Amino acid sequence: MKFQIDNMTCGGCARSVTKAIHSVDPHAKVDIDLPQKSVNVVSIADESAVVAALEEVGYPPRRAG
Repeated sequence: MKFQIDNMTCGGCARSVTKAIHSVDPHAKVDIDLPQKSVNVVSIADESAVVAALEEVGYPPRRAG
């Protein structure tokens, strides 16, 4: 799954995003591209669970191609 997170602007944001994703799948692979404000997630978790976790911590994602 690849997401665009427009309000992810710093390392602290990236850590919060990673922590939120790991809250639904502790073994998820999270690859963040901070300059592009994108995150690529390899996870067994359902996409809707990942989206909900990100929204809950204030980083609403948009699906990216």
